[in-house]
Amino acid sequence: MEHNEAIKQMVAERYLLGELSPEQRDAFEEHAFDCSECSLELRAGAAFIDAAKVELPKLTPASPAPSVPYSPRPDRKRINWQSWLRPAFAIPAFAALLAVVGYQNLSTIPSLRMAATQPSLLPSTAFHAGTRGAAHTQVQADRTQGAVLSIELPQDSGVATYSFTLYDPQGKQLWTRTLTAAKAGASGDGIVSLVIPGIGLTQGSYTLAIAGIDPQGTRTEIDRHALDIQFVD
Repeated sequence: MEHNEAIKQMVAERYLLGELSPEQRDAFEEHAFDCSECSLELRAGAAFIDAAKVELPKLTPASPAPSVPYSPRPDRKRINWQSWLRPAFAIPAFAALLAVVGYQNLSTIPSLRMAATQPSLLPSTAFHAGTRGAAHTQVQADRTQGAVLSIELPQDSGVATYSFTLYDPQGKQLWTRTLTAAKAGASGDGIVSLVIPGIGLTQGSYTLAIAGIDPQGTRTEIDRHALDIQFVD
């Protein structure tokens, strides 16, 4: 996927809303993996969604609206679709949303843009993929920037693409990324760096599944590594 195409089609917003097809999602994830601008847009959008999830539940009325008994001749005023826009709820709702948007524009997004253009030093954790039965790997992470994994991949000429899938401590899939074998072997030693974003990351035991995919599309799991995430204050 080209960057101009992603901008014109508002792919980042559609990605966060779950409106992309599986093919479009994979193409955008591969593009965003190497594009700092699209990665920043995703982080800003995710931050806005997280803030909205916190603020919007606070706007729910303390007690449910009283039920209205059925009448064969209902009052037209009661069935007016605009009745939910009563000032008691609408004004605080819009005020809260404006506050969230204003905070994002004045604080969060500028800070993210600054972070994207500033150099940063992150803890790095190295391991060899394919070492089964190993103990949990301790991973030091930054609460904002996340963590960096230096992964040594096995050199297998039959692999066309590598797949990396991260699961949270509850076993829920968070994301998956793919990398061609050509890019993985570009350094000559088969070592790739995987950045785990800090947004949404918590302390706990995560699982990283690494698989190799041959030219025919057959997937073979190479490693399933346990990562004990610990924040560095």
